[in-house]
Amino acid sequence: MKKLFSMAIALLALLGLSSSNIFSQGFNSVTSPDGIYVVAVGDNGLMYRSSNGGSSWAGYTLSGVDFKDVTSYGDNIWFTGANGSVYKTLKNNSPVTSSSVSGASTLNGVYFLDNSIGFICGADGKVYKSVDGGDNWSPSSTGIPGTLNLRAISFKDANNGVVVGDAGVIYTTANGGTSWTSASSPVSNNLLDVKYYTDGYIAVGEYGTLVLKPTSSAFDVIDTKIKTDIRGVTGLTMDAARICGGGGFIRNNVSSPNFYRFEMNPMMADLVDIHYSSGIIGYAVSSLNKAIIKTSNGGTSWSLTGGTSVSFQWQQKVNPSPSGIGNTLCPHPTNRDAMYVVYGTTVYISWDRGENWAVVGTISGGGSTHSFYVSPVDTNIWIAATTGGTDRVTRSTNYGATWTTVVSRNFSNYGQPLEMDQNDPNYFYFAPDGGDFYVSSNGGANFSIVSNYNFRSPCDIIVKWGDSQTIIVGDGVTGSGQAQFIKSTNGGVNWTVSRNAGASEIPSMCNTVFAPEVMYGTEWSGGTVYRTTNSGTNWDVASNNGQSGWASDICREDPTMILTGSYGSNVWLSTNNGVSFPSIQNGISGSGAGMIVPERGYLLDMRTSALYKLQISYDVITTVEELTVSTNIPDAYSLQQNYPNPFNPSTKIRYDIAKNGIVKLTVYDQLGRQVSELVNGTKNAGTYEVEFNGSNLASGIYFYKLEVPGQTFTKKMILVK
Repeated sequence: MKKLFSMAIALLALLGLSSSNIFSQGFNSVTSPDGIYVVAVGDNGLMYRSSNGGSSWAGYTLSGVDFKDVTSYGDNIWFTGANGSVYKTLKNNSPVTSSSVSGASTLNGVYFLDNSIGFICGADGKVYKSVDGGDNWSPSSTGIPGTLNLRAISFKDANNGVVVGDAGVIYTTANGGTSWTSASSPVSNNLLDVKYYTDGYIAVGEYGTLVLKPTSSAFDVIDTKIKTDIRGVTGLTMDAARICGGGGFIRNNVSSPNFYRFEMNPMMADLVDIHYSSGIIGYAVSSLNKAIIKTSNGGTSWSLTGGTSVSFQWQQKVNPSPSGIGNTLCPHPTNRDAMYVVYGTTVYISWDRGENWAVVGTISGGGSTHSFYVSPVDTNIWIAATTGGTDRVTRSTNYGATWTTVVSRNFSNYGQPLEMDQNDPNYFYFAPDGGDFYVSSNGGANFSIVSNYNFRSPCDIIVKWGDSQTIIVGDGVTGSGQAQFIKSTNGGVNWTVSRNAGASEIPSMCNTVFAPEVMYGTEWSGGTVYRTTNSGTNWDVASNNGQSGWASDICREDPTMILTGSYGSNVWLSTNNGVSFPSIQNGISGSGAGMIVPERGYLLDMRTSALYKLQISYDVITTVEELTVSTNIPDAYSLQQNYPNPFNPSTKIRYDIAKNGIVKLTVYDQLGRQVSELVNGTKNAGTYEVEFNGSNLASGIYFYKLEVPGQTFTKKMILVK
């Protein structure tokens, strides 16, 4: 049984402002058959369409259905629903048809080989096949257990296909879906998307799961070095594939088999789908907002489409007493949503990505904690460097219930002199004031001096990813006028000054697993941000913001994003690999302490007196926001009075269409000049409501006209500002 819905695109008028923030509903999937016509779909019947490559968008709502996946071929667009139906439309102005699939519940994935042959998959191990362009569907899941939840499906030709789902399941067919065989998947995490190329397929999933299966060789499970989900995969060839996910990363394997090439983009929220319509044009969407991003140069750069703007606001999450300094932010080793922070000696934990915090422990002995770690080897082991009374490194083996002092040495009262080796978390390094460098090889249980280098007052330590022999110390003394980067290439035995900075201290340094030779460092009281691209041998100026620098971090899932702070109320964020650092200071106050960027959309700034989280909001201007009010066939054509009237700046116009045909709805001023075109295209019989926004017009009298076959209707409305 088919149901008809009409969605005409009107892309010429500036109508309807729809705003979405980081917690609002967005899209699940996007497609474009040619790079010009684009369709994105989401929950609650959300659908956006563009006929000009994303320069403007028309937004529609079909209530009562969650759209899960969308695909295209030629002029046709298909998308699946959580209600067990498949929807079809044309890429241009056209109705949407709905076909229910017998026996189907939630349908997750859809793929069409051409304009006739297509496949869908979903819950209960269901796969269906169509040979008539999606009008009718037949079961095609022989060999697949009915207990599986299938997420995505893809074919390379009429015979060879692959379907993936929860618990890492992968099934393949070599006979056009007549029967399926388990591919003995090498992973157990839920797989969320798959793409079949001419020479193999790529599957992606939760917790950074990335699996390659070349036709002529065994599975290759890629170490993506992230904990976030990979949700989308696209690309024209297997060696030029793109993946997206997490807080907004896009990665490819062009000359990088581990997908360590990152495509710079402005999205700071999860990316759930990506679609390249050619070798250079691609689109990607988030489930958390209605912003759609586009590349026109093969991923060299991405930009927001359709009049989209973004704003930043820091929100205070912890108001501690006493205050704190150093950098005590520490991610939970096994729970990607959990984070620790210490103020004074009070340990706080958040289980929901920094939204809410609770006290979970206290470090004994009083004072102010500057460094804090929870061991990935055993989360019962906590280790901290704390000043006050006796400066000390202390350790707990029972989740902070009791503490033992391991080392007693004075250290900087503003830096973080203790560091865990990310390559081997059994190793810790400690650099106190007045010389000496300590190393522990047993999780901080005890330390020994490995060198007597004459450090003055070390502020921070970093260890190179993949090479624990390379260690950098940021040294400096308040008022000295000579901060230093000091490097060791033999695990801290010998040291060499690699740069004398003009300021007094190097309070923070950061590095990334994706480019181990790249590191950043800040200076106090100067405003220079330094960068090295050769593992700390040479340091160059990356930026100069004119304010005393403090904390810094490189995004843990995307090295093109770098966050730096000041010992004042300002923060700078680069999303273009350090080329520029615009300020994002709205809502933040106090002096900087530490910061961490687990994901592109998850940024925390530890101030001395409060902890802040960055909230990101996207505003998307759409040319029309139209709702299908009813598909019942009206007795006659009609145009109703707008409401409210007078209005400022928006009003709604409802109209009835008695027969299928061309419909045009326009707005004119008193001189008869057209100021807006709301609808212009084919519509099916039904009742519709469109929102008109006159924010770009002057106060006055306007007329709106409905043109249908053989009839014209006109009414007056008043804009009062």
